[in-house]
Amino acid sequence: MNNTTIIIRDNLKDEYKDIYTAEAIEALQALAHFNKSVKDLMAQRIKRRNERQKSKTRITFHDPESLIPGTDIKVQDARDGKFEGSVIPKDLQRQWIQGTGPASKPNAGLESSIRNAAYALLSGADGWMFDGEDALGQIASMSLDNQRNLKLAISKDPVFLKVAEQVASEMNRWSEGFLGYPMVKDWKTQLDFTTKIFRCRGLHLDDRHIRDADGVALAASIADLCLYVVNNYRQLQISGSSIVLYLPKIQTATEAALWNKMLSALEAHLKLDIGTIKVYLLVEQLEATYQLMEIRAVLGKHFVGYNTGRWDYINSVSDAMAWDKTFINPNIESVTMTYGYMRNYEDRVRRAVNTPDKNGNCAIWQGGMEPNIPVGSPDGVSASMKKAFAGAEREQREGASGKWVAHWKMVNIVRPVWEKIGEANQVGRKFQALTYTQQDADGLIFLEPAPITIRGARNLLSVAIQYGNAFAQGMQAAALKAADDFGNDDILYLMEDMATGEIRLSIVWEWVHKGAKFTDADLQTGVNAGDLFSFDLLKRLIEEEYAKLLKADNKDVYDASKTTTLPIAREIAEIYVFNEFKIPWFIDLLNINLNNSDLQIAKKRISNYIETFKNEGKRITENPDFKH
Repeated sequence: MNNTTIIIRDNLKDEYKDIYTAEAIEALQALAHFNKSVKDLMAQRIKRRNERQKSKTRITFHDPESLIPGTDIKVQDARDGKFEGSVIPKDLQRQWIQGTGPASKPNAGLESSIRNAAYALLSGADGWMFDGEDALGQIASMSLDNQRNLKLAISKDPVFLKVAEQVASEMNRWSEGFLGYPMVKDWKTQLDFTTKIFRCRGLHLDDRHIRDADGVALAASIADLCLYVVNNYRQLQISGSSIVLYLPKIQTATEAALWNKMLSALEAHLKLDIGTIKVYLLVEQLEATYQLMEIRAVLGKHFVGYNTGRWDYINSVSDAMAWDKTFINPNIESVTMTYGYMRNYEDRVRRAVNTPDKNGNCAIWQGGMEPNIPVGSPDGVSASMKKAFAGAEREQREGASGKWVAHWKMVNIVRPVWEKIGEANQVGRKFQALTYTQQDADGLIFLEPAPITIRGARNLLSVAIQYGNAFAQGMQAAALKAADDFGNDDILYLMEDMATGEIRLSIVWEWVHKGAKFTDADLQTGVNAGDLFSFDLLKRLIEEEYAKLLKADNKDVYDASKTTTLPIAREIAEIYVFNEFKIPWFIDLLNINLNNSDLQIAKKRISNYIETFKNEGKRITENPDFKH
């Protein structure tokens, strides 16, 4: 074995020898050559973005007579279903509710950290997407803690079983009080109910712990793919479970084709049949919505379904239209799944999955996220649960075979929507065939009139700064609400992950750089309906919202963070919204400041990032603390 093909930082190889096993390292080495391809595609992605903004052009559909770039598949053949897809495995045919969240906690010992995995697998969810991406903290070595906990849970290690028994009792105490019955009847049997799914990090992110032989940070996608599959595929197969991944942030069919090559290469390396690893793809990027059938075609036997998200997708639309002064999103609360371009996006996804391949196989549409948590005043919880239930009913009517929830307490609240219908899924339901007209293209960026208010701006800024602070503390999934709602238990906290900060700052950037007009007057600021959102007003709002966070109770903003990570979170948010050009990824500014609580160091790192991107068109994505 050639140990020089990858470099693992510090002494992590020894500390996590149960994860960096000889077999896992061999797989990482076998796939490390893909690192250059990933970096090349990410450079192409930024080049496309910059060219569109410079030339002020919209994303368009592919020429039907062309080949999908990087493949030998004709675009029209993909659209016509002339490719071999996947038969949906038995344990994915009924996925009414998929829970989401990481398997580890920040700064926690094993028995405390692994409780996350126990809550997930005892929740009664049909599947659980254990997150390696937007909801998983990346401080210290949390990504490896996540892998360790998953391996222990999937193998039913005694440490996990001990914790699971304790957690089951706690879950039942809650459910008996809230639902009126114990949700875990037999904890050992319950552990076998939920399909295990893992979300890898996107192609745009680097792993913080591994570099290739050339000293270049290894794509996080390669690290996550190898570590999760190699450490768990045997146990999953022994238990009769599929090996299932969620793939995030894919923008093009060419990027999906690279994923397909990596999946196939790992299968070949492990001597698994091609198509053994199954993947869902999160449709989180506007450009992907123009290439849905092409993406299905290039993923071939690996692909089982699409998921429709909200925050990430809105952010991608905002980013793709940053050059267009007339494209201004309203208050984030107005951009629901039934709003303008979101409604059209969802419709294209459901039509794409229900287009049969050459063998007559269709795919799954998994609906979006329910971020509510049933914690608050009785009236607040009741109102929010009714809203959550109604949202699930709408998605079921529209053709979704299930949806996501962000907390285990939501599983038995929302699952009855599909349970009462009784159908395993809605795969193959008839919808109008996909079309590729200018009207279709316009529909994917269709804005509808909706409020733009001071209250909306305060919400955007408050939650974005709070999220940046949570991220820096290792809580990439955090329960948040605007500072004006602190202490009001009628307004529930929402489970938020990386995308919540991303989209909130994107909308603020739009409002101030494109001259958004307020639709409502505001007495406190003296703003009248029709006034423009000015830079002076933005500066005032940031100062006021930040002051509220400094005064907040420890429950809402950790006191210890107010002189460490909170000032850095404010700096990042401020730089992002005031910067003349739209920064491509909010997460980049957060990542380069992980494990740093020095504001002056943060300022230097942020300045270096912006200058590098401005002058060279390159993002800084590697771990600055990685020492050879």
